[in-house]
Amino acid sequence: MISPKPLGEGASSAFAQGGVAAAAGPDDSPARHAADTIRAGAGTVDQRVAEQVTAEALEHVLALAERGAPFDRTGAGGFVLSREAAHDRARVVRVKGDGAGRAIMTALIGAVRATPSVQALEGVIATGLEVGGGRVTGLRLAAADGQSGEGVLLAPAVLLATGGAGGLYARTTNPGSIRGQGLGIAALAGAAVADAEFVQFHPTAIDCDADPLPLATEALRGEGAVLVNAGGERFMTAVHPDAELAPRDVVARAVFAEWRAGRRPMLDTRAAIGTAIDTRFPTVAGSCRALGIDPALEPIPVTAAAHYHMGGIAVSEAGRSSLPGLWAIGEVSCTGLHGANRLASNGLLEALVYGRSAAHDIAMALGASGAAPELAFTPPPGDVAPPEDAVARLRRIMTEEVGVTRSGEGLRAALRGIAELEARTDSPVFRAMTAAATLIAGAALAREESRGGHYRTDFPDADPKRALRSRMTLAGAERIRAGAMGEVTA
Repeated sequence: MISPKPLGEGASSAFAQGGVAAAAGPDDSPARHAADTIRAGAGTVDQRVAEQVTAEALEHVLALAERGAPFDRTGAGGFVLSREAAHDRARVVRVKGDGAGRAIMTALIGAVRATPSVQALEGVIATGLEVGGGRVTGLRLAAADGQSGEGVLLAPAVLLATGGAGGLYARTTNPGSIRGQGLGIAALAGAAVADAEFVQFHPTAIDCDADPLPLATEALRGEGAVLVNAGGERFMTAVHPDAELAPRDVVARAVFAEWRAGRRPMLDTRAAIGTAIDTRFPTVAGSCRALGIDPALEPIPVTAAAHYHMGGIAVSEAGRSSLPGLWAIGEVSCTGLHGANRLASNGLLEALVYGRSAAHDIAMALGASGAAPELAFTPPPGDVAPPEDAVARLRRIMTEEVGVTRSGEGLRAALRGIAELEARTDSPVFRAMTAAATLIAGAALAREESRGGHYRTDFPDADPKRALRSRMTLAGAERIRAGAMGEVTA
């Protein structure tokens, strides 16, 4: 295992507050869960994948519990279940209300540390893939702080589990290390990418100056918290029949509209949860109090922020990419489960299901093997760190032009800006970021409709003929970018 920090630090999964979606209640079923997944995905979910993943969900929750994940329990020993947006019933298994991601990671890291056959090389990042003979043969590595050159680690198989691309945006709930680098290095090596245009914006990030923004979990709305504006008006009831529990893309656009109009949106937990927020949702309460907000007495200011990338490296049901020797799981991959709009708390579930599938597939592909040599990496001289000003500019471009709402004009401007930044630096880390950004913006420009997390102001309606997943290589995205450049120079 290669990790920029000690295992778990700065990982997206540790930031996950909601939990794992699974049909664990007596009135629920995998078929209902799959139906909600397909409905939320706005027409582009792979039905076969949705049925497979939801069928396995409870098995994975039980396995995590056996490994020590301290899921909340009822007095009778069953799981405490939360309801989140676009679920037709409570089915999210949680830990202390809003601490599932960190608790699950803690349990799994303990298991990894106790397994002699797993070696972890910490303080190191992957800067590229080695490719030879038409297959991936290893990784290029550098020190995580960027203050070294690149070395090479050869391997018969590489699995990327690097998180998504939310950190490419200036307003995000993702940790600073999650900026599309995994997607970028795979794309630079030639891997096919699917659904890159579909970025999910969480509607209730806490509006403050932090980077990343702390999150006010969707489970709060599942418990009855409501969205109001600066005038105290509840605005979601006029937007969607499900109000605060509408699909995330609908709520995010409504929150963004209030924010842009100067009517500061806020999440009011006072009537529904009150003073119990400190014990029922301690992570959210702690974030609020650190900002001088008492959620028991006042609404929480919120904003829409980049949260989850539905797109990623196109993979098979076993996590195989289009490049032999490369597998991908979790948010860096695209399985077809999420479609255009991820159903809440399906992210951790997908990582669990595909993690096991990929492990079995890699074992079958490699066959029996002997003991691995001891893992070591001595950073060579050099510097691969991206310029801070270029990273900041890239993140502003993505937020301003490839954000909650988009337009053809803005997307073309974004592609030109990305190209200009890319031309000014030779950092392989930054090159991976611009590759990911180019794929997202290029795919968004190519999809001339609005669907799920992708909303075009110049094509505001969904086109039934475009209810299809997208698939693109970096070369294809760069051709779209070149077209955007040509429109200016012509």
